[in-house]
Amino acid sequence: MSKMINSNMPDEYKNEPDFRNIPREYLNPRIPKGRGMIKWAPFATMPEQYEIIKNHIEQQNKVDKPTLDDMALSELNNVLAEKLFYNPHAYIIYWDNGYYQSITCTINKLDILKNVLEVKQGQDVVRLSLNTIINIT
Repeated sequence: MSKMINSNMPDEYKNEPDFRNIPREYLNPRIPKGRGMIKWAPFATMPEQYEIIKNHIEQQNKVDKPTLDDMALSELNNVLAEKLFYNPHAYIIYWDNGYYQSITCTINKLDILKNVLEVKQGQDVVRLSLNTIINIT
């Protein structure tokens, strides 16, 4: 049998083992409330450590750049040629600094010498390296 804190409190709180679940008006007013989350403040004195941990976690979420075989590159080349001549609207998935990105755009031009595909997204011009493109639809 548990000890009852206040016999005048409603029945739903009489046998509650955790005082944090009991409204303050039913608790002894002489017991101090406490500091709340202030007690954790000293651990935030080393922001560099938190930044390093955050960067480490972010690095773990990155994926390696995929390598496409000859068949996939040929398919990508065919779709790109079709898009250039018939329907310049495209949805492109590409790899950027460890993450897959996607863009809905209009293909503007292909620069084979620089290995860059220039696309327009609204009014913005975006240049994508052909080596990073994964899929075009």
